[in-house]
Amino acid sequence: MSYTALYRKFRPSEFEDVKGQDHIITTLQNQIKANRIGHAYLFCGTRGTGKTTVAKIFAKAVNCEHPVDGSPCGECEMCRSIAAGTSMNVIEIDAASNNGVDNIREIREEVTYRPTEGRYKVYIIDEVHMLSIGAFNALLKTLEEPPEYVIFILATTEVHKIPITILSRCQHYDFKRISIETITARMQELMDTEHVEVEDKALRYIAKAADGSMRDALSLLDQCIAFYLGQKLTYDNVLEVLGAVDTDVFSRLLRLVIERDVAGVLDVVEELVMQGRELTQLAADFTWYLRNLLLVKTSDNIEDVLDVSTENMMQLKEEAQMIEPDMLFRYIRIFSELSGQLKYATQKRVMLEVALIKLCTPAMETNQDTLLDRIRAVEDKVEKGLASGGAERIVYVNGDGSAADGPGGYGEGYAGAYDQAASGGRRPGMQRPELPNAIPEDVQEVVKNFRSIADEASGMVRGYLKKARLSLGGDNRLLIVLPDSLAESVVGREDHIQELEGLIENKIGKKVEVEVRHVEEGRHFEDTFVDIEQKINMEITVED
Repeated sequence: MSYTALYRKFRPSEFEDVKGQDHIITTLQNQIKANRIGHAYLFCGTRGTGKTTVAKIFAKAVNCEHPVDGSPCGECEMCRSIAAGTSMNVIEIDAASNNGVDNIREIREEVTYRPTEGRYKVYIIDEVHMLSIGAFNALLKTLEEPPEYVIFILATTEVHKIPITILSRCQHYDFKRISIETITARMQELMDTEHVEVEDKALRYIAKAADGSMRDALSLLDQCIAFYLGQKLTYDNVLEVLGAVDTDVFSRLLRLVIERDVAGVLDVVEELVMQGRELTQLAADFTWYLRNLLLVKTSDNIEDVLDVSTENMMQLKEEAQMIEPDMLFRYIRIFSELSGQLKYATQKRVMLEVALIKLCTPAMETNQDTLLDRIRAVEDKVEKGLASGGAERIVYVNGDGSAADGPGGYGEGYAGAYDQAASGGRRPGMQRPELPNAIPEDVQEVVKNFRSIADEASGMVRGYLKKARLSLGGDNRLLIVLPDSLAESVVGREDHIQELEGLIENKIGKKVEVEVRHVEEGRHFEDTFVDIEQKINMEITVED
């Protein structure tokens, strides 16, 4: 006889065997015991959580000749025929391949005939979201008012694709992801039955990799047992079969990233690739490792929440002292993005290496959450430079997290190196723009009268000019500096500049060229421009 996969061999045949869905099982059993059976049910939830299995058990229970506490007895003729798949009362339909209007019309014709045996005809429509719009419309009336001997059970993993007109006609049951503990306990129970020796740690890793799906867990377990047939299945064996990585490797990788050791990180990647590790799984597991580390870093008494051993918990606590929360947020963001990209990438190794290099060199990024990490990187270089007698580097950072070229400009790189010893131990600060030696008389005249000139401007321009600051643009040009780019775009229109130049000419009898600018985001006016209005007003006060 051919081998039967574990998930098929141990498919639950009674409600009591279904794990992790107690809220649904109790409700269905109570309905059967009280004879309050509905005519249409919708089972939705992720793969491998028991939707089709529960539907089949329910079909047996409603037709069972001797039900026991709402569950099928499993011994009567009806139970045996339904379990064997020979009963005419239970009709399973795969909506993925039978999704047309004609398929639903066949069902509508069949429901007019009473069951030849048993009480109910049960239609189980799997992956019902695959039905066409026409098929859904054809199903509506039958689903709403079927004969009293017909029950519809619709199963789907994508409930959002089902029309609201169908949803409103069904009792809706959400199947939850099954917990790691429940999956582990079930697998241990089955391994005892199969007389297979397995480490508990190995089962827990398989349960975690299954992501809440009992079927996935049993399929992975089947795969691991087949590879090490006749041997004890250990944690290391499972990692090897699934191409996964041990947490010790994640710890080593994280410590190298914290030290910003790019060469060491790439050596670890080379080692993992040569071992045949699955890089997509590696990215997902490392993200989970960082998540655990973040919980340890930001919470107290987290031991009961985290599913890790005592040794791993001690390791996490040690590493939590080596890293800041904002660094962890950035690492998790980068690896979450990477996990999505690796699914469709042809060069997975390259993408993984780039992501790790990003972690080591925050200067590669300009995101806001990188700002503190970039400053730390500079501070580390400063400390190492001072310790070796080198020059100290000062970095200026823009408001958007990018590095500035210096006190007055934007761009990539550092502002430049300053020798602290040469400056007598004094660290140079932000240099302000120097005052001009002389301000042209025409511009001085405009500055003295600017507020009265601005009051004569048209409505929109007059409003923006109230917040304007004045500076010198060179070549006898008046610089009008506005607080933001929107104000600059309005006042800086050609017709508005001509209007201002005309008002100035009428006021002082001379033509002065006007230029409009705005203060860059994250900067202050004084960082880039000279306030000539203040300078001229100060001179006037002194003369008085």
